[in-house]
Amino acid sequence: MNYSLCLAFTFLLFMVAPCHAGFFDDVSRAVLPSLQQQDSLDNSTIITGLKEALATSTERAVTEVSKPGGYFGNQLIKILLPDKIQQAADLLGKIGYQQQVDDFVLSMNRAAEKAAPKAASFFGDAIRQMTVEDAKGILEGGDTAATKFFEKKTRSQLFDSFKPSVATSMDQVGTARTYKNMIGTYETIPLASMIGTPNLDLDSYVTNKALDGLFRMVGEEEKKIRTNPAAQTTDLLRKVFGGK
Repeated sequence: MNYSLCLAFTFLLFMVAPCHAGFFDDVSRAVLPSLQQQDSLDNSTIITGLKEALATSTERAVTEVSKPGGYFGNQLIKILLPDKIQQAADLLGKIGYQQQVDDFVLSMNRAAEKAAPKAASFFGDAIRQMTVEDAKGILEGGDTAATKFFEKKTRSQLFDSFKPSVATSMDQVGTARTYKNMIGTYETIPLASMIGTPNLDLDSYVTNKALDGLFRMVGEEEKKIRTNPAAQTTDLLRKVFGGK
């Protein structure tokens, strides 16, 4: 088997899911036997196996983000207020309505968590469509080359799929209602007429931030595996990346 190609798919396999207990052991048991038999297996068989394992691991990563607190409890990807309404929120906080602001922030994150499972199938499609050249480019690229590959292949499709799901989720968790109440309170403040009422496409904002967070998490994991020996939790990872 072409060694560079093997390394590329091996790296992808371990990059896309968070380093939670037992994950690497589970995937290693499924994939390492094929790698160890690479002399007797043809390239297409090994690549197919790696792609299937990668599809499974990506789904697990999405599951982590989808849990309650997956966005809200993670400071790296927590969805914050958009700049265009921050001034209004600051004013509300000063006059005793901070809870309304906090409720709105929480509801945006809850909506993202509910919509996140939509990503799994799109990641799976990108993996199945991966070419030999894609794999070589990822192996030879920078610290987030694999993340950039996934984003390039899936961002626009994910946005189109996420947006209606986010809108539904926001209805379910009350995001739109909370935002309307917050802005309604803001408009009763005398100073509001001087500042103006902010205009926000809430569906697009939360959708984009949800995707930003998803790709951020994939990128952080990729950098750890490329550079941090502590993240190289199997013999195979240490062999591939330990000397880099």
